[in-house]
Amino acid sequence: RVTPEGKLVPTASGLRSPGGIGMNAAGDMFYTDNQGPWNGVCTLRHLAPGSFQGNPESNVWYDRAPNMGPRPAEPESGGRWMKEAARIPQLLPPAILFPYPKMGQSASGIVCDTSGGKFGPFAGQMLVADQSHSTLMRVDLERVNGRYQGACFPFRQGFASGNLPLLQAPDGSLLVGGTNRGWSSRGPQPYALQRLVWTGRRPFEVLAMHAASDGFELSFTEPLERKAAASVASYSMSTYTYIYHKTYGSPEVDATTPKLKAATVSADGLRVRLVVDGLQAGHVHELHLDGVRSKSGRPLLHAEAYYTLNYVPAATKP
Repeated sequence: RVTPEGKLVPTASGLRSPGGIGMNAAGDMFYTDNQGPWNGVCTLRHLAPGSFQGNPESNVWYDRAPNMGPRPAEPESGGRWMKEAARIPQLLPPAILFPYPKMGQSASGIVCDTSGGKFGPFAGQMLVADQSHSTLMRVDLERVNGRYQGACFPFRQGFASGNLPLLQAPDGSLLVGGTNRGWSSRGPQPYALQRLVWTGRRPFEVLAMHAASDGFELSFTEPLERKAAASVASYSMSTYTYIYHKTYGSPEVDATTPKLKAATVSADGLRVRLVVDGLQAGHVHELHLDGVRSKSGRPLLHAEAYYTLNYVPAATKP
């Protein structure tokens, strides 16, 4: 960070290849890091002051930054993020793991929708670009045990070049800058500057996905067709995580298949409580909602969600 007087303040260590930086609605800073050594998959990470973000190569400079405290212990290559975070106090696990290549391959620009509804029903959530896939992803965060985690969802695709910086205009529209210079991208143009505008039509989407002690709570942008939403056959879930090691990237590992035991629809039809047997702390929980329909019969625009469950919330007292 830089003070108004121009003083540099070391803030966080362990970044690998940052693709973008931005605030959430609460004013906390986040950045995207890209798959590579010590980063098995692209991530969204909270830049908490004093935190170690996972790549130990920069830690040789700790003697130049006394305000950062002691140098973190060296991570053990071949482990898992949450296991190492339990051993290394400064290590802050990623808030979001972007499954590779399902949600892209090069996470980049970040913007928080502060339009108050001018950009659609996702006010307060974050949008993250992907350079390689020329897409935008949507992120819904929450705090569990004082740390950020949450879900990511597909949002928009088909941009002209590789998406990098994002900026929300005062009218709520989103400016998207792109380039494929030096990298490949699905968007074939060498560069682009595009504006994304909400048409005013409300999409049928999973609005938010929050963790519970025994599953997840889902909210939707439109009321649900109750019978389908209350059937566990409308959903499927798998979990996996990634290797935390000095080698470039990681496959999905430690896969499990939780059992969906119940789906309860709220009285207003806008929420579903999924009871899940077999939650896995430290895993991405990939949820498919292929059988869910709106009250008017529409399928979801995007019928998948990916929740990074670093911590399982404690059960609330009745």
